[in-house]
Amino acid sequence: MRERINDSLKQAIKAQDKRRVGTLRLITAAIKDRDIAARSAGRDAVSDTDILEILAKMVKQRQESAVTYEDAGRPELANQEREEIVIIQDYLPAQMDDEAVNAAVKAVVAEIGAESLKDMGRTMAALKERYTGEMDFRKANLVVKDLLS
Repeated sequence: MRERINDSLKQAIKAQDKRRVGTLRLITAAIKDRDIAARSAGRDAVSDTDILEILAKMVKQRQESAVTYEDAGRPELANQEREEIVIIQDYLPAQMDDEAVNAAVKAVVAEIGAESLKDMGRTMAALKERYTGEMDFRKANLVVKDLLS
């Protein structure tokens, strides 16, 4: 994952694609920050799963920022955020559709034997472990609530 991002950064620099260069530099900086935090906690460098979490978080942040900019009457900044979302999503696996999310949630609920809302934390933890970067956990959270209530 790191190599892919670094290779893309080199290509973007050669192509003089300023938006892509800036976004990829933000991604590498976020990964390095997480590496430093992991080392100070006595762990190894971040894994590809951790990188997927970082990227998903970056997408979520940019979606929220785009909405804020639109509400403030700054469509050019909202468009910039959306362009960055597209670039970041190039490195995330394809997102699951609603049917796939429902099926995955039902399978995990059955597998761990979740029966009530008390089991929601365990269910969400299992989903995050298996589907990081592939699933919108806000949607999954609603499906889990519906199934367990």
